[in-house]
Amino acid sequence: MGELTYRDAGVDIEAGEDLVSRIGPAVASTHRPEVLSGVGGFASLVSIPEGYRDPVLVSGTDGVGTKLKIAFATGRHGTVGIDLVAMCVNDIVVVGAEPLFFLDYYACGRLDPDSAASVVEGIAEGCRRAGCALVGGETAELPGFYGGGEYDLAGFAVGVVERDGVMTGESVRPGDAVIGLASSGLHSNGFSLVRKIVEERGARLDERPDGLGRTLGEELLEPTRIYARPIRALAAKVEIRALAHITGGGLKENIPRTIPEGLGVELSAGWPVPPIFRWISKSGPVGPAEMLRTFNMGIGMTAVVPEGQVAAALDVLVADGVDGYRVGSVVELRPGADPVVVAGDI
Repeated sequence: MGELTYRDAGVDIEAGEDLVSRIGPAVASTHRPEVLSGVGGFASLVSIPEGYRDPVLVSGTDGVGTKLKIAFATGRHGTVGIDLVAMCVNDIVVVGAEPLFFLDYYACGRLDPDSAASVVEGIAEGCRRAGCALVGGETAELPGFYGGGEYDLAGFAVGVVERDGVMTGESVRPGDAVIGLASSGLHSNGFSLVRKIVEERGARLDERPDGLGRTLGEELLEPTRIYARPIRALAAKVEIRALAHITGGGLKENIPRTIPEGLGVELSAGWPVPPIFRWISKSGPVGPAEMLRTFNMGIGMTAVVPEGQVAAALDVLVADGVDGYRVGSVVELRPGADPVVVAGDI
């Protein structure tokens, strides 16, 4: 019996080196002037951007969840990296942070340089959309830990904001308007329920359900919208008093996290809802209350602004390529009342 190697145990060092060489240009394309050292060392060095008087660093971490199962099933790995960046960056944006840099963690049973490169190129695209630098990460082969062709992703975003510019929601008042920023679809939440519906209904990811205009797999893999740049443009023109990233828990659970105690919001249904939500509701079937607390229902982020600045806010969003809608108002919360009430059918 010959001598054992690391490859015999399931870890291919050469494949890892091949991956690093392939992703180099994509990573370099994300770099900002503040990046002092990036991929290749034991750690990355990034300076604070010039112009900040009293900077505070803001961090966030997240993953893509079981949406990855759709990527495995379709063999399409190019967009889940965008999702990874979006889920992290959208969280730090709500406190007013400018995304500065990003790191990723990619773990698999056996490294496939082709699919891994597609994932990292998607991460780089997400960083370009967010305006942050991809400065490092970790690729881990864990033989026997994941099924064939499967992997998991985690991301880590760091941003910066002036201390006196941290968005706390303290200035929110009754009568303020709630603006909804359109989502690109499901984003990266609720996929355990979606997959259950797909499996129990016997749906195929290559079928084209009525009203979607593309295959079910393509619809489910639509990447999460990144709101960093639209929010920076909005903040330059209007007073944003609070932001909420509409992730797991939907509108019902996420908006109250960003407004003062004693206040609630009344939302009026009527904004455009992407067809995928109709398909889920009908195919499940899934009731309206469950849809509202599981999915974003077409609103990926909300912004609270003074009533008199609604028109200006909507103009800024449209100019930046994001549809926005006035979806409700802030109200005083009666004891025992639901902090988020949705009037009408969504």
